[in-house]
Amino acid sequence: MTTAIDTNVIVSLWDRDPSLNSAAESALDAALARGGLVVAAPVFAELMACPGREQGFLDTFFREAGIAIDWDLDEAIWRTAGEAFQAYAARRRRHGAAGPRRILADFVIGAHALRKTYGLLTLDDRLYRAAFPGLEIVGI
Repeated sequence: MTTAIDTNVIVSLWDRDPSLNSAAESALDAALARGGLVVAAPVFAELMACPGREQGFLDTFFREAGIAIDWDLDEAIWRTAGEAFQAYAARRRRHGAAGPRRILADFVIGAHALRKTYGLLTLDDRLYRAAFPGLEIVGI
């Protein structure tokens, strides 16, 4: 099984806290043992916002880690992301949620994994379970 990786897992891998980065590393190793690893293009773009993480660094990191980047997100992924984001916004309005507002990239990442029938390795399983009930979540 191919596993898609959420941005927060890569960020945790780079964290100075040994408990966070070792948990992320173990989860990535286990996912790799089950099959290929991939990130959707928005993960690459989000990681560029991390200090010292320019394109060259990211290209090298992904190549050396054996993680593919899926640059081509088709119409079905965008439509699924839009529907999930729309439902999320409606739930927030209906419940007056006080929690943090999510961004579209989260839903594109989830839609990518769902439509490609990948598992999703994430630290944010609550969001993805609510937005994509059919998605296989691989937690850390």
